Amino acid sequence: MTNAGADSSSAKEQSTVLGPFRHRTFRLLWIVTLVSNLGGLIQAVGAGWLMTTLTDSYNMVALVQASTTLPIMVFSLAAGALADNFDRRIIMIVAQVGMALVSVLLAVLGFMGLLTPWLLLTFTFLIGCGTALFNPSWQASMGDIVPRHDLPGAVTLNSMGFNMMRSVGPAIGGLIVAIAGAAAAFALNAVSYLPLIWALSRWKPERAPSRLPSEHFGSAMWAGIRYVSLSPNLTTVLLRGFLFGFGAVSILALLPAVAASYAGSGALIYGALLGFFGLGAIGGALLNARIRARYGNETIVRVACVAFAVCCLGLGLSRHPLLSFVLLMPAGAGWVLALSLFNVSIQLSTPRWVVGRALSLYQTATFGGMAAGSWCWGAVADASGLTWSLGLAGAVLLGCAIAGVRLPLPRFGSRDLDPLNTFNEPILKLELQPRSGPIMVMVDYQIDEADIPRFLALMAERRRIRIRDGARQWAVLRDLERPEIWVESYHVPTWVDYVRHNLRRTKADAENTSLLRSLHRGSEPPHVHRMIERQTVPTSEDLVTRQSTEL
Repeated sequence: MTNAGADSSSAKEQSTVLGPFRHRTFRLLWIVTLVSNLGGLIQAVGAGWLMTTLTDSYNMVALVQASTTLPIMVFSLAAGALADNFDRRIIMIVAQVGMALVSVLLAVLGFMGLLTPWLLLTFTFLIGCGTALFNPSWQASMGDIVPRHDLPGAVTLNSMGFNMMRSVGPAIGGLIVAIAGAAAAFALNAVSYLPLIWALSRWKPERAPSRLPSEHFGSAMWAGIRYVSLSPNLTTVLLRGFLFGFGAVSILALLPAVAASYAGSGALIYGALLGFFGLGAIGGALLNARIRARYGNETIVRVACVAFAVCCLGLGLSRHPLLSFVLLMPAGAGWVLALSLFNVSIQLSTPRWVVGRALSLYQTATFGGMAAGSWCWGAVADASGLTWSLGLAGAVLLGCAIAGVRLPLPRFGSRDLDPLNTFNEPILKLELQPRSGPIMVMVDYQIDEADIPRFLALMAERRRIRIRDGARQWAVLRDLERPEIWVESYHVPTWVDYVRHNLRRTKADAENTSLLRSLHRGSEPPHVHRMIERQTVPTSEDLVTRQSTEL
């Protein structure tokens, strides 16, 4: 009976992992993304190995990885704001075309022998800028391509696809570099963008009609920061993602130097090292659903951190490629398990209106950690050697595991973050323009004395929800002449911001509203006052005009 139950459970988990393949659009995009990822990994091998031939500095070699991840840290939030307010498909096409053009120019200069260390870093930085623009729209689009219950599987399959290419791409890249040089790897990468551009041009996603204009760019970015900063689960994921990225990137950043340190090694050994890392990642992706079903999120992340730490320590001491091949496999599994779990945690803890910005902030934190780590571990390796650098990186990863004691990763919740869609714009007797404001909102409650502690506790949660969704100057007031009357008040800049604020409310937020109304003792529901501010005090210009008239 036990074995039968286990087999049934395993079948269910396997179908969950492969579930997104039922959707034709996901299948097509997943396949062409494999080609694009293959080209990107071949290009990365070419750039990393070319740098080892242009300079003897470990720091410059590590900066190849940093130059790719730094733009993701710097520009992701802006890209997330674009992803939440404009056509994601168009954004992704523009990003892919831009990266293809940069790769063509990189290949041309490579064939002409004109690349210098800093010029190579510049081009890899530009490719990183394209990745920064592409990633938030791509990851946020998963919720448009597959239903919510298939979202974890889609994220895992994307990660598995990338790591499938990591297992063969570096080996192919090492072979191409060894036979034809780094410029040929750059040219192949330029061609690899074309299938994804074609598939994106054919995809016609359904966009829900919006009754509101797009947010201003600055306001949209600030709204994303505000939402994440007022969501404790999200801030925990961001912090742990930063620590993991900072420590774990040491292997990818220093692997070209590790390969070069082996006697008689070359680009093929470097590609093989990356390939075994990718094989481990594929294994982690295939076992992802089964592991999640058996263990909690925090346990998985801690084990991944410890596995990576052991690999860092072992790799620093290893003097033979075969031992390094073995060590890199659990590191690859830990990499995909941790990063895919972070990504899914963000997506399942964020409503659709802000998911692009939440993912971009996650990428800013994680890739910011990777960029800082690439520079840091390269500098330490230059000063003290590869063994010390990898050993210290392993200590940071152990610290990331220990941090889970105070900052445990949230479990995948059952909170329904779909829009509540119960707000009806009130009929106004004053004519307002969308930009009219500021708007002040007051909600009256009648609360019994015995219910005040419960009411104030609910109001504390209400404050977080209101400010998270765009309210300002939130306050709760008590009437001095009628103490049973309590008033919630807040401001929004304009009428369109008031409508947007209400449309952001989710079904999970409705519980707070329902509990507050259950405490209200009035004969009618809580009364909502919507008022527009008008300044009646004369301005200094008015006073000057009046004085001039009197004279």
